[in-house]
Amino acid sequence: MKTMDGILAVWKPAGWTSHDVVAKVRRMVRMKRIGHTGTLDPQVTGVLPLALGRATRVVEYLQELPKTYEAVLQLGIATDTEDMTGTIIEQLDHVEVTEEQIRQAVAGFVGEIEQIPPMYSAVRVDGKRLYELAREGQTVERKSRQVTIHEIRLLDMDLQQQLPKIRFTVSCSKGTYIRTLCVDIGKKLGVPASMDSLVRTVSAGFTRNECLTLEQIEGMAESGELSARLIPSDQALGYLSKAVTDSDYARRATQGQKIPLTAVHIEEDALGQDNARLRLYDEEGNFVGLFEADRSAGLLLPIKVFS
Repeated sequence: MKTMDGILAVWKPAGWTSHDVVAKVRRMVRMKRIGHTGTLDPQVTGVLPLALGRATRVVEYLQELPKTYEAVLQLGIATDTEDMTGTIIEQLDHVEVTEEQIRQAVAGFVGEIEQIPPMYSAVRVDGKRLYELAREGQTVERKSRQVTIHEIRLLDMDLQQQLPKIRFTVSCSKGTYIRTLCVDIGKKLGVPASMDSLVRTVSAGFTRNECLTLEQIEGMAESGELSARLIPSDQALGYLSKAVTDSDYARRATQGQKIPLTAVHIEEDALGQDNARLRLYDEEGNFVGLFEADRSAGLLLPIKVFS
């Protein structure tokens, strides 16, 4: 089997860690160089884009794209993990909230917010992951971090139950903990809360419709059809503006040389940005790599060369 390069959108099943999925696909395609674009907790299902071969070099740029989740928030119950897989540490008999109270509470989280990572998370403190410390019964101080909530859209509110549930979608930046968002929405409402369930519906620009299951991947790997389902690195980075230069300058660019901006045609108006990142191609449409436009110096600087 020839080495494959590109992005493979996988639908992660429940009960698997992101590392489990990577290990499984490595065995299927018989290659080691595979990475993923953002960890999902074992019980969470959803879009998990994998980078194969040289595409692993663009993972950090794919992670910059917003992620979208569909979550169910459980009011009236708090757990040590902030989701319903944990041990209950507080539970009310009933919760009374109105639709208007919920809408107001949720609206307050749109924009840049501060989050404290949960103890059951993979964040490292003094060389140990928080979940390792949590399993030892320790609770340590965590620094808050800034994340961005681009949009929250309420889908359903079951307010007739003793302990209501709220279903919503959220588009957010990398590093956002939806479990913590659920807990914080509960705090805004004045009640304990936790995350009941979570599905990631968009990651790195990929949706569920573009994903393959592990069973489909296995079948396509055996039949030789899987390569055709890989998304080229440059296509996956389609949110970055495109630049084109002639073959001579393209050859210099592949050698890591700086290119004068006067020798580059920018298809979109990206030069209005300071140090804009661009996808560079030669005149025949071959992808050269990722470059940065330094307007003050009048140069295109190499970031990642692919050709």
